[in-house]
Amino acid sequence: MNNHDIFIHESAIIDQGASVGAGTKIWHFTHLMPASRVGKNCNIGQNVFIDNQVIIGNGVKIQNNVSLYNGVEVEDDVFLGPSMVFTNVINPRSFIERKNEFRKTLVRKGATIGANATIVCGIEIGEYAMIGAGAVVTKDVPPYALMTGIPAQQVGWVNKEGEKVG
Repeated sequence: MNNHDIFIHESAIIDQGASVGAGTKIWHFTHLMPASRVGKNCNIGQNVFIDNQVIIGNGVKIQNNVSLYNGVEVEDDVFLGPSMVFTNVINPRSFIERKNEFRKTLVRKGATIGANATIVCGIEIGEYAMIGAGAVVTKDVPPYALMTGIPAQQVGWVNKEGEKVG
């Protein structure tokens, strides 16, 4: 890991092998696993967990209390709201190991996921889509779609700046 222009709070744990891009800030009690990759100019809030094989693009903002599990990929300029949740197994059981069944979740460039939203594994969230706070996303989301509710339904469209346009 190149520490040039990177801020890592003293309570954060960055395992050897993790990759962190220049200009990134990592705050209190955050943990990056050895095979995780975080891009340039990201802001990783407190109490964030980034698992092995997770890829975070450039300019991503991850708010407090977010866990990104194996199988999650986040493209550039994505916003992940406080305490939002990703899953990585569709049918977890404590007594059955399903590590070979992780499903990929892809969050495209510029998307926003609101506070306390849940993203069920195996889906793609389109570029610049906006997921409302508390929504539960169970299927793919088109680019620029505005999604709210449980389960999340499309209620309109947003532009690149996140303003409702339809």
